[in-house]
Amino acid sequence: MKLFYHPDQERHAPETFLLRGRPAPSPEGPVRAELLSEGLAEAGLALTPPGDSDGDRLRERLTRIHSPRYLDFLETIHARWQALPDAAEIVAPNVHPCGGGHHYPRHPVGQAGWHLHDMACPITADSFAGILASAATAQAAAEAVAGGERAAYALCRPPGHHAGPERAGGFCFLNNAALAATLLRERFPRVAILDVDLHHGNGTQDIFYADGEVWTGSLHADPADFYPFFWGGADEIGEGAGQGANVNLPLPVGSNGAAFLAALDILIERLGEFVPQAVVVALGLDAHKDDPLAGLALETDDFATVGRRLAALDLPTVLVQEGGYPTEHLSHNLAAFMGGFQGA
Repeated sequence: MKLFYHPDQERHAPETFLLRGRPAPSPEGPVRAELLSEGLAEAGLALTPPGDSDGDRLRERLTRIHSPRYLDFLETIHARWQALPDAAEIVAPNVHPCGGGHHYPRHPVGQAGWHLHDMACPITADSFAGILASAATAQAAAEAVAGGERAAYALCRPPGHHAGPERAGGFCFLNNAALAATLLRERFPRVAILDVDLHHGNGTQDIFYADGEVWTGSLHADPADFYPFFWGGADEIGEGAGQGANVNLPLPVGSNGAAFLAALDILIERLGEFVPQAVVVALGLDAHKDDPLAGLALETDDFATVGRRLAALDLPTVLVQEGGYPTEHLSHNLAAFMGGFQGA
């Protein structure tokens, strides 16, 4: 298996985010990559850097999943924000078009509110380089699988599955799993994205909701009580050509590994009905019981079982890292998953 990590991801290093109305240390920082790298080493695996993080192919592929004005916003907003009187060092919105806005604003403050869904996506001077490097890492893994590798892993941070066509949220700016699926479709007509993160992959759902050739399935804590709150219900099944190609399996907050694995079996069965030719796994490790964003209660050994069951799909597979935040268990959780995946 080939494994990729672009070191420029370290350039996105937010110090804080807003938690229940208070600034709090951000759990989504470069230390995540260090801990995840340790987990790979524990499993006997090593990372390699992808190529150019800002190539024309990457930019073109991103325009298939994100709007041009959103991509321009991510690239230019910090400089335009800094030109405002008394602006803070980080870009953070103070107004949102709740209920839906009627026009797209020209002012940087309005654009920040339009594109930044919540207060977990501060943008610094170096953020865009790090965000783009994360996407380049996902692209490299998908290119490896499209080129004949049976499986590849992308250590992506910031993560991506909350990023929609023109929305950032939940630490996510560019949707790495959607990018990987878009690239795989250059070779495979039918591609599935299977999301096992603690949180619903609402951005991924939005991107492919009307696309019947990309199946999206997410297993997550019930959004009635958990982030992202406004997406992820079992009644969201897709629309138009994509009707029936979106499957959500919300679990009660606090569910344990047995409940998670039983739901995973159902999700895999539903995926099989789609008959995909390749699969992208949005790999979250934040369902562990001690994760700082804890909403489920998996043990480390449960991730090994998840790995075995996903490997049993026997499909070309791109593993894209999503959540999983710093604890003493994070490295071991990834090592357990990789051991299960490779051992199968």
